[in-house]
Amino acid sequence: MKIFPAIDLRDGDVVRLLKGDYNQMTVYGENPLEVAEEFEDAGAEFLHVVDLDGAIDGSTPNFAAVKEIIEGTGLKVEIGGGIRSEEIIVDYAQIGALRVILGTMAIKDPEFTARMIKKHGRNVAVGVDISDGRVAIKGWTEVTDKTVDEMCQELIDYGVRTIICTDISKDGAMEGTNIDLYRQLVEQYGDYVDIIASGGISTMDDLEKLHEIGVDGVIIGRALYNGALDLAEVMDRFA
Repeated sequence: MKIFPAIDLRDGDVVRLLKGDYNQMTVYGENPLEVAEEFEDAGAEFLHVVDLDGAIDGSTPNFAAVKEIIEGTGLKVEIGGGIRSEEIIVDYAQIGALRVILGTMAIKDPEFTARMIKKHGRNVAVGVDISDGRVAIKGWTEVTDKTVDEMCQELIDYGVRTIICTDISKDGAMEGTNIDLYRQLVEQYGDYVDIIASGGISTMDDLEKLHEIGVDGVIIGRALYNGALDLAEVMDRFA
């Protein structure tokens, strides 16, 4: 099971939101590279980065910070937030990103999404962010009518290889993760696509259960920043 410590970027700072609410934001650091280096020192191989500013308006205001992390560490970095053109996909590929994560575009422009998946293969993943069973977009500020199952099936038909699924109601709340959701996703789609779980992972028990279910990877955010989970211990147990 791959372990992805998370860095969310807002105005160049490392932050965490509560349940996707930009008005409930905690700043954990002003130097993203230093945070990434700490994760690497703890044994991390992968890193999940979200440009929260870009997620809202489709720009890449934190591109320089992501580039600095990639160049300054040996971490395999996936990046989401504001990936709405092939130019941005190529820009991140050129600085050495492991893959980009499409979110809003997967709903707004299915043709573009299918074309990017076909053209760039494993370098393009899709984030399916869930609010009450529906897919949310634009930095979780807009909830669509698309269900999780409808979205996942469409993406598999496009040929996507990795789906990152976040239960927004759990994200940052330190209340545990949605085990039933990820069990269902792995059972239904695990033979066709890698499922990465995100949102609310806050204990070793959460990780044990997700490992048993068979998710390909997990994203851990706030639990690392507040000390509920020790990354070195997590890496020693699961990576």
